[in-house]
Amino acid sequence: MFDHFGMIVSDAGKALRFYESCLEPLGLQIVQRHPNGAFIVAPEEGGAAGFLYVGPDAPEFWSETHTPSSSPVHICFVATSRSAVDAFYKAALASGGADNGAPGERDPGYYAAYVIDPDGNNVEAAFRQAS
Repeated sequence: MFDHFGMIVSDAGKALRFYESCLEPLGLQIVQRHPNGAFIVAPEEGGAAGFLYVGPDAPEFWSETHTPSSSPVHICFVATSRSAVDAFYKAALASGGADNGAPGERDPGYYAAYVIDPDGNNVEAAFRQAS
């Protein structure tokens, strides 16, 4: 449904360490770094389209008034297996994230984990088992 998603963070270095660590088990990587500390996360080569922009300030085509959100964002990343969800969760906690729901089955065939990123956003990794 989405082509890309962007968010402004209070500390780009801290966000980089967090997202680089916990998204690697999901097949995502930092594909672009900007001089201001912003970065782009996207699937490994050959993966699905779409990307995440994370930066300390708004890109030039956003409003100058945009700042880190006071209303947390919820974002869910697709995992290819339960073990990828587990690895995401473990890496997220090790890189500055806070527990918001350990890996487990939420609904039949829906396995997910939730963490809070350094800016207070709820970040999820989920695996949907084919029926």
